[in-house]
Amino acid sequence: MSTLVNSYTGALISVSQTVGIQAEFLKGEVTPGVNAPGSRVAALIGIVGSGVHSTASVMADLSAFESYVSAFTGGMVKADAEDPMSMSVLGELTNMISGQALIKANVPGLDITPPQLLSGENIKAIPTKKQDVKSFTLPFKVGNGKLFLILSVHG
Repeated sequence: MSTLVNSYTGALISVSQTVGIQAEFLKGEVTPGVNAPGSRVAALIGIVGSGVHSTASVMADLSAFESYVSAFTGGMVKADAEDPMSMSVLGELTNMISGQALIKANVPGLDITPPQLLSGENIKAIPTKKQDVKSFTLPFKVGNGKLFLILSVHG
């Protein structure tokens, strides 16, 4: 679990820097379970293979979402949670983070699923109560907003 957490944290910071965004990891605010207040958009990716069945979610408030949409599109697309084009930025961000994290984790046989995109007011993820599922919320400050990386590891 710690390998995936560290890999995903580093990947999110690295991918953000690549597109010109400073993402500050708020280590003191890491929580077990799912805790992403104010989230308006989300992308969810499955991590599968080598006996691993996990998920990685990126959830963001509107300010953080706007930062990434502007950075990825050079300001050509306005961030809009109802627009498939701007929502695809969140999916691509999650793909890039996951790809880099899995390379860093160096666990042979892992793969990711295509992202599922969600939008709405104060999106909440309801974590499972199964004993073998561990979830963590890793918060990041992005400009005036917040982005949350939620990792759920099964098994």
